[in-house]
Amino acid sequence: MAKKKAKKKKQVKKVNTVPVKTREKVSPGEYIRGHKSLLIIGGMLAAFFVFLAAGFSYIITNYTVTTVYVEGNIHYTNEEIIGMVMEGRYGNNSLLLSLMYKDKGITNVPFVEKMDVSVMDPHTIKIEVYEKALAGYVEYLERYMYFDKDGIVVESSLEKTEGVPMVTGLKFDYVVVYDPLPVEDPAIFASILNITQLVNKYNLSVDRIYFGSDGSLTLYFDEVKAALGTGDNLDEKIMKLQYMLPSLTGEKGTLHMENYTEETKKTSFEPDKVMDDAFEN
Repeated sequence: MAKKKAKKKKQVKKVNTVPVKTREKVSPGEYIRGHKSLLIIGGMLAAFFVFLAAGFSYIITNYTVTTVYVEGNIHYTNEEIIGMVMEGRYGNNSLLLSLMYKDKGITNVPFVEKMDVSVMDPHTIKIEVYEKALAGYVEYLERYMYFDKDGIVVESSLEKTEGVPMVTGLKFDYVVVYDPLPVEDPAIFASILNITQLVNKYNLSVDRIYFGSDGSLTLYFDEVKAALGTGDNLDEKIMKLQYMLPSLTGEKGTLHMENYTEETKKTSFEPDKVMDDAFEN
């Protein structure tokens, strides 16, 4: 009997398969719970924003500035200082101002070193102005160049500052802001500051300080010139001026005080010569 041919075992090739994850069905209860969670979160966010809006409204309403004190300003008026500090839409809110200027002064304002803002109560603030110490100014290229006690040019402006005298007689070829005024003798700035301090001490308003080539000093008060000489006994001379100038109101001329001392008390007034048109012709 013929042997039966052995059947060949059929080879089956294995293929790596990745099981497909079927989408799980969400029960109606789970869907409702998720929807409720979203509603709760949305409600909390809405309440939070309502709280913020109410708080902001309270701050705007109850921290409005109605009284402002300004101290130390000379170059700028109170209104100008207030405008610089309280600028912007909510610049009149004391709480926002306190946060804005906490431990920080205002700088980069011409003629001002810095300004400090303090909140005294919800409706009152105080602005303290620290102006730059100006000794005088010179005219250069149709601008007023202000310098400090060391002769450093600190500002260039088109406006005159009340209380700061014009200085003439100084020789210089150029002016650079934040650099010293290039004069032959830098020691002259100490003299200018001394004069400025003395006239302020005796409540005098000097329009111009003139330095002659011989070192002589002349102060201009409206139409009256006070010739003080080379600077000797300067304190005594300027102190005497506070009593003499009122009697010269309306006069035009030169008050000679070159030789004035506490002992001699020598002074004289020389009226300006008035030229008559009839004699000129």
